[in-house]
Amino acid sequence: MSWSGGKDSAFALRELLQTGEFDVVSLMTTVSEEYRRISHHGVREALLEEQARAIGIPLEKVYLPSGEPGGCTNDVYEAIMSRVMADYKARGVETVAFGDLFLEDLRAWREANLAKADMRGIFPIWKRNTTKVAHEVIQLGYKAYLSCVEPKVGSGFVGRLYDQEFLQLLPSEIDPCGENGEFHSFVFDGPIFRRPVSVRVGEIVTRDGRYYADLLPKDFVEKCMAGLIPPV
Repeated sequence: MSWSGGKDSAFALRELLQTGEFDVVSLMTTVSEEYRRISHHGVREALLEEQARAIGIPLEKVYLPSGEPGGCTNDVYEAIMSRVMADYKARGVETVAFGDLFLEDLRAWREANLAKADMRGIFPIWKRNTTKVAHEVIQLGYKAYLSCVEPKVGSGFVGRLYDQEFLQLLPSEIDPCGENGEFHSFVFDGPIFRRPVSVRVGEIVTRDGRYYADLLPKDFVEKCMAGLIPPV
């Protein structure tokens, strides 16, 4: 499962598991090698690891030269992922699932790259109505924080919960699932979790024109002092 740690990935994973047709062997996430954060989402590696443990599916991290947009070229990315897919293929994996909803060019790009490894992609929530998906995510009990938002969404939305109030306040021109990259999220509880992830909202920062909420483990200070996680 291609895994971003966000609500769409979590929703797609539930849909995939409910079919009973697939054995999900891992959650595969791209992580910035320099910053040790989820690519584009800006979520700390330590939280990603805790999230996977709470779900109960092995996590496999793919480190990229930089998780920032533009920092890892398509050629570099495709070369890295080609090696990763070859390894999965050698282990008997045939398919990779994605939480994409409607971006045709992105799906075509994913499928073309998988085809090079003689693998295929599956898209459990493809073409679902994003307004309905947004409400269903909340109704099913998923809990998520907005980890990153674009300026057009507004700085006041970063770090807040993805809930009904958020959807009501969201500007009408913004997709309620953020499918165009308007915002990203981190899921810390829901029907696929064995237990919730303890997380709190830390500092709000601006980087590369986007607003990020530094999401922290609730025992962040203690773990930093013990040298278990980096302070930045």
